Formats: sequence, structure tokens, C-alpha cells
Amino acid sequence: MKQPVLSISDHSRDSAGMTYVYPVVSRRARGVSIGINLNPNNACNWRCVYCQVPGLVRGKAAAIDLLLLEAELRQMLDDVLRGDFMATRVPAAARRLADVAFSGNGEPTSAAEFAAAVELVQRVLEDHGLLDRVKLRLITNGSLLGRQQVQDGIALLGRHRGEVWFKVDAGDAAGTARINSVRQRPDLVVKRLRACAGLCSTWVQTCCFALDGEAPTDPALQAWLQLLAAARDVIAGVHLYGLARPSRQAEAPRLSALPPAWLQALARRVRKLGLSVSVSP
Repeated sequence: MKQPVLSISDHSRDSAGMTYVYPVVSRRARGVSIGINLNPNNACNWRCVYCQVPGLVRGKAAAIDLLLLEAELRQMLDDVLRGDFMATRVPAAARRLADVAFSGNGEPTSAAEFAAAVELVQRVLEDHGLLDRVKLRLITNGSLLGRQQVQDGIALLGRHRGEVWFKVDAGDAAGTARINSVRQRPDLVVKRLRACAGLCSTWVQTCCFALDGEAPTDPALQAWLQLLAAARDVIAGVHLYGLARPSRQAEAPRLSALPPAWLQALARRVRKLGLSVSVSP
């Protein structure tokens, strides 16, 4: 059966028929992103209202089969670099390998093998002549930065010009409870964010959307900006992005996209803090 062409509106984790590895076209990475899904059990320690994972459960990653992960990544890279993958599966404008990203169906750093998986991926990239040429990224909620194995994995990323995209959707406890279904103090978020940035180049990523037709209030935005200001001397910048794919959570009918002009206006406020900003409506 002919496989469909990838698009930014479909980030299916089983598009390649593999357990841990999946390709997507990423609007933020601006090309093909090879995803590393350490949570094929759909388990995460957060439950974000905009999450696109069907059947999401609260929990952590199951044990990772590192041999299978390595075999799948080698096959995927061979298809991308030497096969017809780009010509048959990717729109012409996106035919570049942008990154390899630890993302997927839950919080990747919850895997006990996280640091070992980072080391494995770096070894495979080196074997393909891609280490330090293709960006290796971690997309994380940052909640497990207190664990040594998480810090070890992020430090490995940092040694080879990797990058962390650290989720900060709100600047106060009420906001994170509403959006991410967790409660955490802003000062602890700042502490983790600063620790992460000390190990590897780190960008804040924030999902912007309307809830029940209402955009975030100005007090909520002020709290978020204040949190960014507390880490602006160490972070690389901020990714603002909107809803490109539908949520698979119960709140989905309550969510809607914000106008691109709204995101650009927020970006201007962030730039006043002296931070770089990218916007993906």
C-alpha cells in the first residue's frame, strides 16, 4: 500500500510502522523531523488540554528496547538519506532533514533509559556522518530536571550542539493546573529552566490558544512574561505556536486557534525582554 505524503497537520506516531521512530514534517523545525518516541505506552506525567495523543494516560515511559530503537533509527536514516523517502513521502518544500527529536506520546525524560537513548542516537548519527550537522532536540515539560539521569542526558545533548525545547504554557500555578493538569510553583519552573539552560541550549516553547473563545487574560500573560524575565539571561529564546492539529483530550471542543496577529503582538512583548522569538501560528 502506498504511504501518504506527510504534512504538518498529521504527526501520527505510527506513520512508519515502527515502535519508537516516526517521521513528521515540522513547521517549527522547518523540514523533516525524525521523532524518537520513548512513550509508546501513551503515558505522561502531565495531561495538557491541547495534547494530540489519543488514549493518553498518566504515568511514565515503560522499559525501552534500546536494540530495537537503534535498528529502527538506522533503517529510517537509511530511507531518508539513501532511499526514496524524501521524494515519495515529503512535500518538495520540506525535503531537508531538520532534526532528530525526542518527543512522542509522553514526557521522554520519564524513561529510565533516557540518557542511554541520547547516547545511542548520537552514536547512530555519527555513523551516518550527521552528528553536529543535524540538530538533536529534546521536547520536554522540564518537570524531571531534578533527576540525575535526566541531567546526564541533557548534558550529552549540550556536548554536541543539541537543543532543548522546554514547555512553559503559563506563569502561575493556576494556569499550569488549567492547561497542563499539574500544579507547580513558578519559582521551581525558573529553577529547572535555569538548570536546563546550564546544560544545553534551551528555548522556551509555549502553546497559545483560546479557551471557551477567550484568549489568555493580561494578568496571565504578565505572569508568564515575569517567569521568562527571571530566566532571560540564560535561555536562547521563545517559540510561540498555535493549534495546528486537533486535541484528543476531553477539552478539545473548548479550544480554538488564536489569530496570527495575536501571536505576533505577544511576540513583540517578549522581544521587549531582550529575547529572540519565533512564531508558528
